[in-house]
Amino acid sequence: MANVADLIRRNGTDPAVRERPFLLFEEQVLTHRDYYRECQRWAAMLLERRPQNAPFHVGVLLDNVPEFLLALGGAALAGAVVVGVNNTQRGRHLARDIVHADCAFLVTDAGGRDLVAPIRAQLSGIADERLLVLGENLEDALPAPRDPALATPEDAPLCLVFTSGTTGAPKAVVISHRRMCSTGEYVGGLMGVGRDDTGYLAMPLFHANSQQCGFMPALLHGARLGMIRRFSRQRWLADVRRYGVTYFNYTGKPLAYILTTPRRADDADNPLRIAYGNEGSQRITAEFAARFGCRVIDGFGASEGGFGFSRGDSDPPGSVGRPPDSIKILDQRGCERPRARLDAARRLLNADEAIGEIVNTAGVGKFEGYYKNPEATRERTRGGMYWSGDYGYMDADGYLYFTGRDLSWIRVDGENFLAKPIEDILQRHPQVYLCCVYGVPDAQAGDRVMATLVLADDAELDGGELAEFLAAQADLSPKWMPTYLRLARDLPRTATNKPLLRQLRREKFRLDLVSDPIYWREDRRQPYRPFGAGDYRDLARRFAESGRENLLDL
Repeated sequence: MANVADLIRRNGTDPAVRERPFLLFEEQVLTHRDYYRECQRWAAMLLERRPQNAPFHVGVLLDNVPEFLLALGGAALAGAVVVGVNNTQRGRHLARDIVHADCAFLVTDAGGRDLVAPIRAQLSGIADERLLVLGENLEDALPAPRDPALATPEDAPLCLVFTSGTTGAPKAVVISHRRMCSTGEYVGGLMGVGRDDTGYLAMPLFHANSQQCGFMPALLHGARLGMIRRFSRQRWLADVRRYGVTYFNYTGKPLAYILTTPRRADDADNPLRIAYGNEGSQRITAEFAARFGCRVIDGFGASEGGFGFSRGDSDPPGSVGRPPDSIKILDQRGCERPRARLDAARRLLNADEAIGEIVNTAGVGKFEGYYKNPEATRERTRGGMYWSGDYGYMDADGYLYFTGRDLSWIRVDGENFLAKPIEDILQRHPQVYLCCVYGVPDAQAGDRVMATLVLADDAELDGGELAEFLAAQADLSPKWMPTYLRLARDLPRTATNKPLLRQLRREKFRLDLVSDPIYWREDRRQPYRPFGAGDYRDLARRFAESGRENLLDL
């Protein structure tokens, strides 16, 4: 079945399913029949207020609340398209997304209304009657339930999902009914989701991961969903127990954040049996599985859907898995890069020639294009292949290693290298759960390596012990050794848990911009020690003497 509207109708009318709980949110419970009924009301409202001669697009600017999924279901029944609006955006960036997606409706709450107020004049395509606010005019706008019984084609668009925008303006990925259903079916099959399972929607619903890996398996199998407004590492385990969660979808670093919470003897006493997501390191996924008594499947892919595959438990450390043969590492001319040469410590010896773009040479996969951005679509699909924009290398056995979403090299003493291998090494330390490595300017020439670390809540940094640990890592080149360590309670990140590197690079080791403790060592033979105001003044003087003081402001 490749139509989301038909799935909602089926669950809402099937005697074996319709009275079963579907959405669990705080003290609210909606059965599958309740959900179908409320989606009919939303569909009727959208059709009554549908604009003429304009795209039938419904922007949703909300946290994870039932109304988000009601808008999605109502749009499916009405033949409309839901636009998940990133509610961490502000000002002109927020206006740009809403206008670019041609939103004719905007569904929000009181907090979202306040975000929209300063940019309201820029949203001329949204009439006042189509600005719908929870707790204000929305309930009055919803009529009695009425299913329009439209025959929506399976290839009709259902959602626009914005990319995270870490390297430029977000692009809106088109997602059809067919892709929503096929991805949900695939992921649900991997996790073994059945009617008696309960998912947990903690990742933002404006993102493809939550829609396709959380919502869709439950809809396809008539299962349940526990919902929370926003992810909270402190509340996660209590919610799993409260809602009876058996599967959990994630994107980015939430597993690592959860692991920073204090351990308890009964952590594994919970109903969770499986987690599925991406960007979890092997150490983090293994520790999470052991601590909470579940299985973790970590995949590699992107919102666009150009390809996707999962990592196996026995795959080499640092790899993201063994992809299908059609996944190649290419240079910008479309020529395959040489396989990586690794030494006995698995250090990459030929980075300049082995690293390239990760490409699906068999086709574009499930990618259906970017909305109103033919140039970006052509760039992503040139030559009939899917160019991911992600970079990595392949070893002799066909295992893929991800190195980042750009080729931003760190240069120390004339040697170029990438941050990802250093991050993998730092995360071997048992107290380091998240880290982000980046280059900061050296006072004389080139760069120094800086790392922002997130430790367990009850951990403290021992500068001598960490220096000894790094010195013992055979695959850590001496030039890769971090000079600066920033200890953060959290990483600055996008709503989808991707680190904001540009902010970390701008803040560097500047004590006027950073309130977190910073440690450093100028000599690799020394332990790390606190970096104080006197250290910064002396360093700033050296930058000025070499004529590089402007780099401190970049």
